[in-house]
Amino acid sequence: MKPRRLLDEMFPRYFILLFGALLLLLTTAFSLKCTKYNVKTCQDCIESGPGCAWCKKRDFTKIGEPDSVRCDTKQQLLEKGCDGNIIFPENFVDPVSSAQSNTKKQIYPEVVRLHLRPEQPAVFNVTFQRGEDYPIDLYYLMDLSFSMDDDLQTVKKLGGDLLKALQSITRRARIGFGAFVDKTVLPFVNTHPEKLQNPCPTKETKCQPPFAFRHVLSLTDDVQSFKEEVGKQNISGNLDAPEGGLDAMMQAAVCENIIGWKNVTRLLVYTTDDGFHFAGDGKLGAILTPFDGQCHLEDNMYKKSNEYDYPSVGQLIQKLKEKKIQPIFAVTKKVYDTYEKLSKMIPKSAVGKLQENSNNIIQLIQRAYNDLSSKIILEHSSVPSSIKISYDSFCLNQIHTKNQPQGECDNVKINDKITFQVQITATSCIENQTFTLQPLGFTDLTTVHIYSRCNCECDEELPNKSDCNGQGTINCGICRCNAGYVGKNCDCKTGGKTSKELEKSCRKDNSSVICSGLGDCVCGQCICHTMADSKKHIYGPFCECDNMNCELHNNLVCGGEARGSCDCGKCKCNPEYDGTACQCLASTEKCRNKNGNVCSLRGQCQCNTCKCNGRYQPPLCEDCPSCQSPCAKYISCVECLAFGSGPFQKNCSDNCSNIALESKVQPKSKECREKDSQNCWISYTMFQTDGEEQYSITVNPEKECPQPPNIAAIVGGTIAGVALIGLLLLLAWRLVAELIDRREYHRFEKEKSKAKWNEADNPLFKSATTTVVNPRFNGQ
Repeated sequence: MKPRRLLDEMFPRYFILLFGALLLLLTTAFSLKCTKYNVKTCQDCIESGPGCAWCKKRDFTKIGEPDSVRCDTKQQLLEKGCDGNIIFPENFVDPVSSAQSNTKKQIYPEVVRLHLRPEQPAVFNVTFQRGEDYPIDLYYLMDLSFSMDDDLQTVKKLGGDLLKALQSITRRARIGFGAFVDKTVLPFVNTHPEKLQNPCPTKETKCQPPFAFRHVLSLTDDVQSFKEEVGKQNISGNLDAPEGGLDAMMQAAVCENIIGWKNVTRLLVYTTDDGFHFAGDGKLGAILTPFDGQCHLEDNMYKKSNEYDYPSVGQLIQKLKEKKIQPIFAVTKKVYDTYEKLSKMIPKSAVGKLQENSNNIIQLIQRAYNDLSSKIILEHSSVPSSIKISYDSFCLNQIHTKNQPQGECDNVKINDKITFQVQITATSCIENQTFTLQPLGFTDLTTVHIYSRCNCECDEELPNKSDCNGQGTINCGICRCNAGYVGKNCDCKTGGKTSKELEKSCRKDNSSVICSGLGDCVCGQCICHTMADSKKHIYGPFCECDNMNCELHNNLVCGGEARGSCDCGKCKCNPEYDGTACQCLASTEKCRNKNGNVCSLRGQCQCNTCKCNGRYQPPLCEDCPSCQSPCAKYISCVECLAFGSGPFQKNCSDNCSNIALESKVQPKSKECREKDSQNCWISYTMFQTDGEEQYSITVNPEKECPQPPNIAAIVGGTIAGVALIGLLLLLAWRLVAELIDRREYHRFEKEKSKAKWNEADNPLFKSATTTVVNPRFNGQ
């Protein structure tokens, strides 16, 4: 009864999977269209769209039809008579299993080969069954700062109980141990020599020197080794509250060989009672070099912690995902919220509240492992942007999620089987690609090999001498001509000209396409394509014309055959009709002016209404308010016609054929007054007659010419003016000099009046001569 019940439970889910895949294929088949543009080969056709097929039938195209006719949907090609000769590459999925292995696999298939055509989705199923006794590697990473003293004692007491607890989950379990504190520089650690030896608050407390990360024990299944190595550990200490936990986690992840990770489920238990430093905090200790993501363990110590900054959270998440490590954060209540936010950023991780002395660590690890292993997340490795992948998840209890970026199912127990439907679409032709589908945290994976289906496999028959006029070979129904020959059947000899030279004669100009894109260039001449409708034609030396693309009237080209016909984009109306689309009866009654001229000879009459040239205004194109005055433009004609002088006097009749000289002034004439070539003023009137530049003029025979200049007066006046100016300048100079002399004299007089002479002797003065008196001299 048990197998029967299992079959009854599984049948609805597999029926849904089968129905979903069938519905996808049917929807895809009905939605396929073929939008082709400039298709010349089968390869071009297949790349044009997911619904495009190619007809390789030799005589499928008619004379004048382009090769692009061979490219269409399968249904259209069948209707056109291409039965059994259609090339239509489709997706092909080949799931295979690898050779038998001693290790029980949890995922099927292990290998999938996909042959993908662009824009056609390929669908296959990946089944995951959670296995029993799946191997586990657990690395216990512990904070040994001083506040974790009682937690360390608990871990020492538990000893091998941690490993035994793991072995109760699976018989193949291993455990390792590592510890961390912080970087050994200020302000993270006290760098006094005594404190570097014993960082504890009192000397009586036995502490080990601080360190960033120490790898204590590689992963092992030896309980005694774990108990001994953990028992040797002592507490340490640092200054600030955040610890260097990210440094330790990163080294535990990247140093795979030293830690001893195997290709099994990898758990990293992280215990602490404080927060963590991250990228940028190293600047506080003058550590500026970003972490390089490499392993730097020497003698099991991270000795370059003072050279590299802390890793960023993003770096850590990337490395944990790359190394398939699932972290379990066992933290105290005060920092639980911090690590809960960090856990949400890591795809498969868990966080639990640790008691103050870590007594509940075993129960916490067991509960976290069960939560992690029961949540299955199927993801793919990196793929090019041209490959799009989505997942439908068929979980237990009829839970079904569709079109997600990853597959995900919760509460998956041992031996439970779940299915993910994977849909892969290539948006363009791609090179061969390989990527993997893998449940996060598990080592089992599905390898997907993608091969492009953009090539045409036409499987040509054996060549016949008559094929392609004996001067080429058939490729997918089209002749590939030998050198020196071109044409649909290689029946045109180039005569030494290159194909580009022949094509040039089929272009209207250098920028246009060959035969306007509506014909084939055969031997340097355009053979225009024929239309299915015999009444529609493409013609012209470059196939630039047709009888279809003209204006419509009453939804008919040129109003229908009764009104006119389309010729190279313009309507040619029958005699009784007029207009750009032959929409009007032919009449010019309302277009004639009082002289009987249609639109004053300045426009065309369409639908009994004037369409004026340039800036002339309806209704009869008589007025032009914005036109410039013609007076200045035609002054030379007025001069030569009325007076026989000016620049046009030798060929006046040729240059002024549009000007008529009249003796009578016409009503509404324009009055003009301009200077002629002799600088004389001429007065005349201009009246515009019917036509673009036709005028009649009436000229006043009297010119107004200026009097000649008086040379003697000009010369005499000039000399007198120069003499007068010189005299004025001389007088001005003399006046200025007089003013300066008077000012200096007055200043001298003023200084003289201020002077006071003292006639007394100067007591300091000594004469230059000395008088000596002889006492014996009596004056005689």
